[in-house]
Amino acid sequence: MTVTVDLQIAYEGQVPDLALFQQWAEAALQEDVTEDCELSIRLVDIAESAELNQTYRAKSGPTNVLSFPFDSPIPMEPILLGDLVICVPVVEKEALEQTKQDQHHWAHLVVHGCLHLLGYDHIENDQAEEMEAFEIEILHTLAIDNPYLEQGDTT
Repeated sequence: MTVTVDLQIAYEGQVPDLALFQQWAEAALQEDVTEDCELSIRLVDIAESAELNQTYRAKSGPTNVLSFPFDSPIPMEPILLGDLVICVPVVEKEALEQTKQDQHHWAHLVVHGCLHLLGYDHIENDQAEEMEAFEIEILHTLAIDNPYLEQGDTT
């Protein structure tokens, strides 16, 4: 399986490079996707994130990651999974507030968004527990600690 990431940078500032996004997406998708696939990741500012969040989720303000799954009515090769929109300033702020390494938080959000593209959700508690457990497992393969632990918690 080959994962192709189309990285769109609509933000002026420092962001991880394409190779990292590629690595994180491949880790997230390797268990569920067996055919070649493609997804877009768009890195945006506060204004664009807030506009998309309001338009598509009826929620005000920016958010860290938005997922837009694509369900083709006809078979396509490679499979188009959809789009992720990641708000760079929100990611940076959250990493700082949560005392997480920037790269680890980026990886977590890419994994989280990719799982949404595959149909995982966290609306109900049991769904959230399943999705979080899978995220932790995937991040472990990338040598990244459980992102849901409180700082100093080792359980």
